[in-house]
Amino acid sequence: MGNFKIFIVEDDPWYGELLKYHLSLNADFEVELFTNPMAFLDQLHRKPDLITIDYNMPEMNGDILFDHIKSFNNTIPVIVISGQNDISVALNIIKQGASEYIIKDEHTKDVLWNSVNRILENVVLKQTVEELKVQLETKFDFEKSIIGNSASLKKSFQLIEKAIKSNINVSITGETGTGKEVVAKAIHFNSARSKKPFVAVNMAAIPRELVESELFGYEKGAFTGANSQKKGKFEEANGGTIFLDEIAEADLNFQSKLLRVLQEREITRVGGNDTIKLDVRIITATHKNIADEVRAAKFREDLYYRLMGLPIDLPPLKQRGNDILILAKHFADMYASENRCPVFTFSQEAKDKLMKHHYPGNVRELKAIVDLACVMSDSNVVNEVDISLPNNPIPVEQIFSSQEKSLKDYNTDIITFYLNKYNQNVLEVAKKLNIGKSTIYNLINAGDIKK
Repeated sequence: MGNFKIFIVEDDPWYGELLKYHLSLNADFEVELFTNPMAFLDQLHRKPDLITIDYNMPEMNGDILFDHIKSFNNTIPVIVISGQNDISVALNIIKQGASEYIIKDEHTKDVLWNSVNRILENVVLKQTVEELKVQLETKFDFEKSIIGNSASLKKSFQLIEKAIKSNINVSITGETGTGKEVVAKAIHFNSARSKKPFVAVNMAAIPRELVESELFGYEKGAFTGANSQKKGKFEEANGGTIFLDEIAEADLNFQSKLLRVLQEREITRVGGNDTIKLDVRIITATHKNIADEVRAAKFREDLYYRLMGLPIDLPPLKQRGNDILILAKHFADMYASENRCPVFTFSQEAKDKLMKHHYPGNVRELKAIVDLACVMSDSNVVNEVDISLPNNPIPVEQIFSSQEKSLKDYNTDIITFYLNKYNQNVLEVAKKLNIGKSTIYNLINAGDIKK
């Protein structure tokens, strides 16, 4: 989860700053102090994750303030801090739904620290359970989540089915945007590990110096800023699956440590000595050719063979033929459902335009194009004019594979294109193409080019 937002309501500025400083030692906590309850209520719409309130404030006592909070959102945890050591007051506000009642004394900040961390653990646990419920409810029927029926995609389906039935590591390759994480989730949520965590990590997004602590976790005091113990991604995924996206971006130093984890099936947190046993399935993905990286001495060969397991290569969208139109309809239906508007259809000209594009961004790019087309459409029909395609250069192989011509025909096409572009200015075109103007005039006189 992101930063855990905590609001402190305390009319004693000095004491409030003390609590704020103490809680801010955890870098994951975003702490804000309010010395006036009315100012706090004005900001309640910002939805803090946790609130601590001073019970005895002249402007508003704890019971009234607590009622305001619960009226706004009765799921926000509230810790009440009071200088009043009255058991009846404590019992009453706990009955009303307060998470904790803490007495102001020399131990307050430590008791508060423990209470906040305990509440945070419960919040994270609830979020994990809810996310898991949603994921399990979708059932990740991969033939529905991975849309298409092309022959190249069906080959991938066969391999996905084999991966689901075993516990072997899986390595997924494919261009950016082909759906590697979707495949990883499909494998996990249809496997025997489906009720355990699925943890995705983008290796390219983690700074090199933080990779080890992020994946293996760290102990309190392991380095400057490590004010509490933190589990790593491997530990979070224990019993389930860890998905290491862009694995080719891992540096050689980390690769050696990852190899040890795979061999020993255990980790040690940074700054710690205790080993933690692991039962984790590893699925990796990359858009690079790992074998080439091995030959270039950028990736360890022994790690490569450990991770390779069952290789699944996802075809680029340009090789999936009619899947482009199947996906386009799927994305248009999704847009209509999410925006509560009529179902869209595509004109034949729009379909032709979609089929001619080469999609360097693959499925992800197609979705962006379809979403924009639905926005631009003035009816429930997407027309050619509604489809905006990026001005990407068409690959040479696509130009030549579309139709075979003689060299003379290609030269004629090029010169005709430039003449149209530069308003039939022969001298300008000859200069741009670095050819003699007589070459152009001869083609015009011969009737090969119509000027």
